[in-house]
Amino acid sequence: MGRAFQNRKESMAKTSDQNAKIYSKFSREIYVCAKAGGPDPDGNLSLRSLLDRAKKAQVPAHVIKNALDKSQGAGGEDFAVARYEGYGPGGCMVIVDCLTDNPNRTFGDVRLCFTKTDSKIGTQGTVMHMFDHAAILVFSGDDEDAALEVLMDADVDVTDIESEDGKLTVFTPHTEYFKAKQALEEAYPEIDFDVDEIQFVPQTTTPISADDMPNFEKFIEMLDELDDVQNVYHNAEV
Repeated sequence: MGRAFQNRKESMAKTSDQNAKIYSKFSREIYVCAKAGGPDPDGNLSLRSLLDRAKKAQVPAHVIKNALDKSQGAGGEDFAVARYEGYGPGGCMVIVDCLTDNPNRTFGDVRLCFTKTDSKIGTQGTVMHMFDHAAILVFSGDDEDAALEVLMDADVDVTDIESEDGKLTVFTPHTEYFKAKQALEEAYPEIDFDVDEIQFVPQTTTPISADDMPNFEKFIEMLDELDDVQNVYHNAEV
């Protein structure tokens, strides 16, 4: 699981160098999360984790505040979650998560990214079964056994735990996210998570050939340019 996660993390890092895009994506996600569960991070654990990630991504305080204030206004935008699946360049499997106020527009935009790069968008469930919906927590440490004992004592279902370069990576089912995070925070009061997310992690990887690489990079770049796209998950080995 670790290698697949690392491949995805490295490839997405290459397409996340436009600060305005990052701020926009976080702003939209914060707005939706706060509107659904309230603007108080203490009472909305999903929002608390999201705000932590936004701060790590250096999203300015005023962008966060504006999104929170906007979520409490009357009316406002009505965003819905949209998820698309299919096969990207080289036959890799792809999941595209979006937040949209116009599903028809978003579907058309995402489909164009597939068709312009010799890819094929599928129906719901096309590739989802080949990904694990997992919580991923990465933090400094090298004692796998001690961390595992903490999680087991808290009755957390741990899928995998890895130690590499002074970092521990914990994988759990997405339903165990808050329980796992709370257990680690209580056991390690000074803990600082490098990664604190729920993602779709591929069960296998697909090597991308040199011939398919330009199309793959174009595919990711086109998706990243779309305002409605929040996350792209794939199993490409690049």
